[in-house]
Amino acid sequence: MTAKNKLLKRKTLFIINPISGGKKKDGVPELVDAHFKGDATIVFTTGVSHANRIAAEAINNYDMVVAVGGDGTVNEIASSLVGSKTILGVVPCGSGNGLSRFLQIPMNIEDAIKNLNVGDVAVIDSAQANGKPFFNMAGMGFDAHISEVFSHGKTRGFITYIKSSLQEIFKYKPQSYHIEIDGKSYERRAFMLSFANSSQYGNNAHISPQASVQDGLLDVCIIKPFPFYRFIELGIRMFNKTANKSGFVEIIRGKHIIVKRKTDGPLHLDGEPEITGTEVKIDILPQSLNILVGSGFNSIA
Repeated sequence: MTAKNKLLKRKTLFIINPISGGKKKDGVPELVDAHFKGDATIVFTTGVSHANRIAAEAINNYDMVVAVGGDGTVNEIASSLVGSKTILGVVPCGSGNGLSRFLQIPMNIEDAIKNLNVGDVAVIDSAQANGKPFFNMAGMGFDAHISEVFSHGKTRGFITYIKSSLQEIFKYKPQSYHIEIDGKSYERRAFMLSFANSSQYGNNAHISPQASVQDGLLDVCIIKPFPFYRFIELGIRMFNKTANKSGFVEIIRGKHIIVKRKTDGPLHLDGEPEITGTEVKIDILPQSLNILVGSGFNSIA
């Protein structure tokens, strides 16, 4: 059997989050019928963690599970597929789509569905924070605070996220952190900490331009306190992939990370916030997820 025929014979489950990114997805089933060439089953989620449960049940019954949604939906589904042979496919429909953009998956729904017919499968790293998986980015500090604020808003999307950031930046105070990376200790006062598997948060804002989802490492990005008038400069650096060259950004790579802070606070996992305690343990899980990528992604594994 040729590789193409094997691809078309994949039994595939599409899991659609109807509310991710504030975008309606009523027409997605018709697009799947029109453009996907494999054996497809389609289900819509009905609430929090529903996608996770459906994906867990699909492992022994489907060759590929496709997440139709944003980074949060991808996280829910991928969390169930880690360590299995089942392939994760993605049709990006969120407000940031960080992992999808990094993996060069088309942002257009129709093109993303077509990519499922021809895309290559890569094996990538995943990570855990206090035992909970993430695949693109986790964070503490300002971005976790914004994720918490954003999660309570009535509207989603990039513009809403920027407005929330601008409203909160003048109120937020940097925090002190004790950080251990592969046994070496660092004391840092930081505006925020990002734990990057891929290079970007989403919307092509790159905090760690040289990060790789296949190197068995996480990039610990320490964003130091900075004058507010430098905020726009830092934003520009993220979009032109030079944040790592800023004097306010320090990046240390590692496999096992422990962060201690003085008080409980928010932690985000792929943009989804939760309140955690004063200590967070983060570990990389090398080569743990099979995922279908875009044609422009250069796999190193």
